[in-house]
Amino acid sequence: MSSAHPQTELARYDRLYIGGAWVAPEDGGMLESIDPSTGRPWALVAYGGPRDIDRAVAAAREALNGPWGKMPGHERAALMRRFADVYAKHAADLAVLETTDSGRSIREARADIGGHSNGYHWWASLADKASGRTIPFDSSVHAFTTRVPVGVVGAITPWNVPLMAAAWKLGPALAAGCTVVLKPAEQTPVTSLELGKLFEEAGFPPGVINIVPGYGQGGAGERLVTHPDVDKIAFTGEGATAKAILRAGTTADTLKKFTFELGGKSPHIIFADADIEQAVNAATNSAWTLCGQSCALGSRVIVQRSVYDRVVADFVERAKKVRVGKPLDPATHMGPQAHHEQLAKTLAYIEHGRNDGAELVAGGNRLCGGVYGDGYFVEPTVFAKAHNKMRIAQEEIFGPVAALIPFDDEEEAIAIANDTPYGLTAGLWTGDTGRAHRVSSRIDAGMVWVNTYRFIRWSTPYGGFKGSGWGRENGIEALDSYLQTKTTVISTTGRFPDAYAQ
Repeated sequence: MSSAHPQTELARYDRLYIGGAWVAPEDGGMLESIDPSTGRPWALVAYGGPRDIDRAVAAAREALNGPWGKMPGHERAALMRRFADVYAKHAADLAVLETTDSGRSIREARADIGGHSNGYHWWASLADKASGRTIPFDSSVHAFTTRVPVGVVGAITPWNVPLMAAAWKLGPALAAGCTVVLKPAEQTPVTSLELGKLFEEAGFPPGVINIVPGYGQGGAGERLVTHPDVDKIAFTGEGATAKAILRAGTTADTLKKFTFELGGKSPHIIFADADIEQAVNAATNSAWTLCGQSCALGSRVIVQRSVYDRVVADFVERAKKVRVGKPLDPATHMGPQAHHEQLAKTLAYIEHGRNDGAELVAGGNRLCGGVYGDGYFVEPTVFAKAHNKMRIAQEEIFGPVAALIPFDDEEEAIAIANDTPYGLTAGLWTGDTGRAHRVSSRIDAGMVWVNTYRFIRWSTPYGGFKGSGWGRENGIEALDSYLQTKTTVISTTGRFPDAYAQ
């Protein structure tokens, strides 16, 4: 495994992983991966272009038609378990690399990446479970269904959690028997390339997994989406990009299948009868974890008016306790924004909040100089006196910014929660069991947490309503999206009447 080098010596990842070999880009090149805690390059990374995607897709198709496609499910499962064990062995190194590349705190990276191997083991357990059914008709035919792989999958992952997003796609794709071309985001490509080494160590056949970092429009991403020999696109990112992918993928030579895990503007509702301390524990964590760069964060904190002032005061006090600093320092709670563009976006939304009349009660500034240097650090930020028509309450910021919105009764809380183009996740806190059932059933979100928040596991389906996506990642539902149903009808008599005999 490579490790983070001093700034004077850049780590080098000068090959793509295609067809089980490390190859130089044909029409790509080299890009600088920026350490967001310093604002300076820390690695040089190969990126691919359209011809490199062509090579990767050809290798994936060859593997699908070859050893991998002929491999029984229990043998695929054994390979996946071996990969999970290899992954666990290298998890600590992967956490350091992802922290360096993305800026998330090492304490978060260790907790997250340390559990990925369990997810791969779970997917391995499903690799030989894709059974069909027998369809009764009459004695002249035997009709049955089988579940077969969708085919070659193009997996496009985001910059905020590259390893987790890859696991959510690779796990079900491999369990289903698909082959994959993985295109990580150009901002954080390093750990995705490291996965190629782990698949080699686990002994996967060449071409099952291919890894080609690259740019989107006009580059590797666009070619992957439009390639006629790619059967499915699994994408995590923002809605505008998903719409572009859908337009490109459905006007290509093939009609692809799609799963989209998109943005969120999740409501986090706190009723007055809740355990307020526990609710604030969850609400502050869900506002600022991952540097605020997660689509599942509860960035709209919707608080019953009788406890609103208390919750605002608690948020302000918690903001003061968040240790913002170098992400590789184990004491750091929150690192920098992952790249300069996201830093600018977060600061712009903080200004929108001020201009729209919300009250900035904590944070709101970029942290510069001293330990922060030229890094992309932003203070944990809290806006009070917000309402749901403000941009900070309607649009996904993807930064450590919480908007606290008051409400009076249950109906108003539900109305505010649902008044957004998104519907990914939601949370609510209450001591009333009946209210928990009533409110959770009426919130338009793919996942609702009650008296907890951001409990996400490989076995629990995750995905959104409305503008938050199509399909599900994790859970058996995700496996279904990498399989298709095949119906077979066999005559038991071998006889077919001559329609033209008379």
